[in-house]
Amino acid sequence: MQTADLLVFPRWLVTVEPAGTVLEHHALVVRDGRIAQILPAAEARAIQAAEVLELPAHAVMPGLVNIHTHSAMTLLRGIADDLPLMDWLQNHIWPAEGAHANRQFCVDGLRLACCEMIRGGTTSFNDMYFFPDASAQVAAESGMRASIGLIMIDFPSAWASGPDEYLHKGLEVHDSVRGNPLLRTVFAPHAPYTVSDKPLLEVRKYATELGNGIHMHVHETAGEVEMALQAGGKRPWQRLKELELLGPDFIAVHMTQLTDQEIAEAAEFGVHVAHCPESNLKLASGFAPVGKLLAAGVNVALGTDGAASNNDLDLLGELRTAALLAKAVSGDARTLPAAQALHMATLGGARALGMDAVTGSLVPGKSADFIAVDLSAAATQPVYNVQSQLAYAAGRDQVTHSYVAGRALMRERQLLALDEVAILARAQEWRQKIKP
Repeated sequence: MQTADLLVFPRWLVTVEPAGTVLEHHALVVRDGRIAQILPAAEARAIQAAEVLELPAHAVMPGLVNIHTHSAMTLLRGIADDLPLMDWLQNHIWPAEGAHANRQFCVDGLRLACCEMIRGGTTSFNDMYFFPDASAQVAAESGMRASIGLIMIDFPSAWASGPDEYLHKGLEVHDSVRGNPLLRTVFAPHAPYTVSDKPLLEVRKYATELGNGIHMHVHETAGEVEMALQAGGKRPWQRLKELELLGPDFIAVHMTQLTDQEIAEAAEFGVHVAHCPESNLKLASGFAPVGKLLAAGVNVALGTDGAASNNDLDLLGELRTAALLAKAVSGDARTLPAAQALHMATLGGARALGMDAVTGSLVPGKSADFIAVDLSAAATQPVYNVQSQLAYAAGRDQVTHSYVAGRALMRERQLLALDEVAILARAQEWRQKIKP
């Protein structure tokens, strides 16, 4: 008799790959943390397993991949709302970070973020923040899959005194996580307006040597582009191109201000775009031309940005906003259909991080990173099209199970690896310290 570590019997299996595939009455067979087989449910019932999940009203799909967030900023959620980007950043966020963003802040903020993300169906995230060693520690505690951003910025912080120290300490973090199969690192220079040419050239050199990606805010607002033109006569994209930063290992975050030539070049260089629609809407930063980017062949993935500018880490909600916004921006209701939006939130994100051979879809051989969404609620009944229901109707509170590499991080809405009560108590302590 065949054996398995885990058998999952959902009503629907949304594999994402091949594109648009939905299997009914099939089962996931998991061995050694990987998807060993996908079988008709009747066949799978002949297999003896250590754990069996019966999910008769659920859709099982790949875990969501949050391609861009500043996780520890959960502790700054709601501290400065309804402001344009530069006012928000320079007059509120940077001063608050200067006063409070030490290592313990990052540990506690990361734990709060991981609770929220796991509850919302996110199994992988790509972080950009100070104290990346804290990000690595908490991601390992939580059991999530994470890409740890090695932050780079010209000015000093509690983490590092300047570009040389940011790079040196970042490389130490890179070395420290190499033995963990769930963790990887990516260079994370903050933005063209906060990182000068010399550090960017160093980042490119090390990224190429180590095979790491680069993750950077680019063309977030019209003001950013105008500021760069006034300062140096070049749009930020042109400067990054001349510095040879752009390539298939580069993730450009936001990208709301693009010419047709820049869209064509993004496709030519193989650049990935991290689309953060709710943060862009809230800060009135602009609209990423997602329809044009996809039509050009650019891989577009989804991020929440930080909880200080969103104000949540709800990637399922982000998926819905992205799909709706893309239609309005393009003037075409066919732009970004449900199946493609689900792809952006899963396999598109995994591809941008260079881990699409490991996660992002439910196919034999990949890691068993999956979530279960209960569609039995009134808000998601009746079910005609599962992918449409997930994209346009389901909410994150309907995520009941979350697994990474075959390990349960949440089962029946109960977090298993994190002490949520203690984490929420720490958040209240920070609220008292930070209260403006």
